[in-house]
Amino acid sequence: MKQRIITAIIALAFFTPFVIIGGWPFTLVIYAIATIGLYEILRMRDIKILSVPGVLTWIALAVLLIPSSYEQRFYETVGYTKIELAFAVALLLLIHTVIVKNRFTFDHAAFSILGALYIGIGFYYFIETRLFGIEYVLYALIVIWTTDTGAYFVGRKIGKVKLWPDISPNKTIEGFFGGIITAIIFACIFHYFIPIASSYWILIVVTLIASIIGQLGDLVESAIKRNYNVKDSGSLLPGHGGILDRFDSLLFVLPLLHFLQFVA
Repeated sequence: MKQRIITAIIALAFFTPFVIIGGWPFTLVIYAIATIGLYEILRMRDIKILSVPGVLTWIALAVLLIPSSYEQRFYETVGYTKIELAFAVALLLLIHTVIVKNRFTFDHAAFSILGALYIGIGFYYFIETRLFGIEYVLYALIVIWTTDTGAYFVGRKIGKVKLWPDISPNKTIEGFFGGIITAIIFACIFHYFIPIASSYWILIVVTLIASIIGQLGDLVESAIKRNYNVKDSGSLLPGHGGILDRFDSLLFVLPLLHFLQFVA
């Protein structure tokens, strides 16, 4: 626990200034973090990022991360949309399976492109959320952190019924609901000081959905790791694991806030 707290403090000290500054410095940091996340997920499938498929997958990731404010300029420069280029990368990955005579298979190609989408779309919406306002980023982080904290302590205190033991044996149903309630309480406190929704009812409903989706995002990453017999996605953050271990919920919650038009 001590190591987790120290790592969290150091990470916050590094990351917070970029969130506050926003703009291109924040975007560059997100590109760097997303690249590490891509490295972590490709490594689960024994795909080196400094390889032909690894570089192609990173290109797809880099394209998907381009902020909306630059998309028109990007299209005018290269003559293709982001989706068209991402699809081109998918085709090149499939062609690569033929060139290397199936040492890199269709399954590898599918894993690579889905990994780029999983990480790219999640972090793209991180950039987009910051463009709309730092208060939305803070809200999302508060929902995720208080959900995790509430689920952990409620689960330890009264948790008895396992939530999904085949995926994450330590999570409990009691902790699941404890996390939701904790997130709603802290979201309401945040809203009192920094109004972020048109009413408390809308805030509560959005927070309820975001807390559930965030926990499902955590379970998704746990399922991926369990399938590939990986304990942590990486070791960059001592006590926490890798980038994906820390951003797994965020990769689901931030797109959700846009899909619900809460950030608009």
